[in-house]
Amino acid sequence: MITPFKENGDVDYDKFVRNIERWNQAELTGYLVLGSNSETVYLTEEEKLKLIALTVKHRKKERVVLAGTGMESTRETIRLTNKAADLGVDAALIITPFYYGGKMNDEALINFFTEVADHCKIPILLYNVTKVTHISLLASAVEVLSKHPNIIGMKDSSGDMAQMVEFIRVRDKQFNLLAGTASAWYPALALGIEGGIMALANACPNECAQVQKYFNEGNINKARELYLKLYPVNKGVTTIFGVAGLKYSCELLGFDGGWTRKPLLNLTENEKSSMKEILKCAELI
Repeated sequence: MITPFKENGDVDYDKFVRNIERWNQAELTGYLVLGSNSETVYLTEEEKLKLIALTVKHRKKERVVLAGTGMESTRETIRLTNKAADLGVDAALIITPFYYGGKMNDEALINFFTEVADHCKIPILLYNVTKVTHISLLASAVEVLSKHPNIIGMKDSSGDMAQMVEFIRVRDKQFNLLAGTASAWYPALALGIEGGIMALANACPNECAQVQKYFNEGNINKARELYLKLYPVNKGVTTIFGVAGLKYSCELLGFDGGWTRKPLLNLTENEKSSMKEILKCAELI
């Protein structure tokens, strides 16, 4: 979920709630508050907890709420995750610690996630997002962690399909492996993945869901056709323009993007024109 900000940098909680109310009408099964596209690293703990509380309060009944509560230290991750649990979050998404990246080997990551899972009140999911952390969970670590009773899955945002095959091969049968980017959505479905958490769903929730619906119905050609149409849009809102591009796309498609929080910059007029053209080519506007 994006976090709309006001021009002065304050969180725009009214716009945040309005987005939830619109997403409640879309074909989604849940929400991730405090993900990478939430600009979470720029939020205070007070802001994080308020956004969690608002998400839990305003979600459509029966929809799952996940919260990204991973911190650099094991202790702080456990503390924030249990605060989120007390607010009604169903499960936590825990990013790989990355500041001391050279020391984040299998042993360190297995110890980190195991200790977090042992001491949290709610289930956790691993979050593999190599693009921003420069840390990649290896299949050897996932094989061990997937057997932990309180580690229920992983959001793999690497987009590395060969690596995803390795994860599928070694994971415990009860472990929920999720596509973490719309760029991998159709290939992931073809590999038997049953769910995804993706930035693009902020702006195109029904289209992302429709790819899966077509696939599950056996309309493989339609699923692939829609996926290929969405692929350049996802590239625009992740690789090319990032969070600012995602927020601008949300504005064009009926949601409240708001401002980015500095040091992130909003799109220039030229960048807006480019992003708008990408959406036009995808026949979304």
